[in-house]
Amino acid sequence: DLDMQIVGLIGDAKYSQVKQETPPLFFTPYRQMEESMGFMTFYVRTSVEPASVIRAIPNVIKRLDGNLPVEDLKTLQQQVRENVTGDRIIGTLSASFAVLATLLAAMGLYGVLAYTVAQRTREIGLRMALGADSRRVRRMVLWQVGRMMLVGGVLGIAAGLLLGRAARSLLFGVEATDPLVVASVAVLLTGVALGAGYIPALRASRVDPMRALRYE
Repeated sequence: DLDMQIVGLIGDAKYSQVKQETPPLFFTPYRQMEESMGFMTFYVRTSVEPASVIRAIPNVIKRLDGNLPVEDLKTLQQQVRENVTGDRIIGTLSASFAVLATLLAAMGLYGVLAYTVAQRTREIGLRMALGADSRRVRRMVLWQVGRMMLVGGVLGIAAGLLLGRAARSLLFGVEATDPLVVASVAVLLTGVALGAGYIPALRASRVDPMRALRYE
């Protein structure tokens, strides 16, 4: 058994993975553990350009002991960047697929509304002949968009919360149920849906009542 005396406490820090929970750690003086150490990692703080310090470090160590090998010199920024490279690749791919899925959804919504407006041409013409103005017609079409958004939003939020729990290990610095993220996505998709539905709504509001009543 080895008796050790605690002489101080320090705050938690990340030493390997930024997403990893901080494990229980203790630090010992080098002289007490010298024989059991295969390698050591040094962090050098500097007030000058890190690149110039990296070039100077091997020379300093060589003057102290020419038998000490020096490997893998990098700045702290490089180390952090390498640590999160895999997560950045996954994030970029996920964002790309999300953009593609959003575009496909917008195109699908536009197609459905355009088809619906074409099928209701006679109805729209009759409404306008009976006094409905273009604003009311646009509101009618956009109301249909709103109903689709409501159903899709409820299903999407429920699916997002369930999938967010499964993907929690891939997230860093944000929670899967972060209200700001959920609200931002909801606002973005609402804008996309309204944009996709506005053109069919505009076309419906410009229908000529006389031609629409003769439409078959």
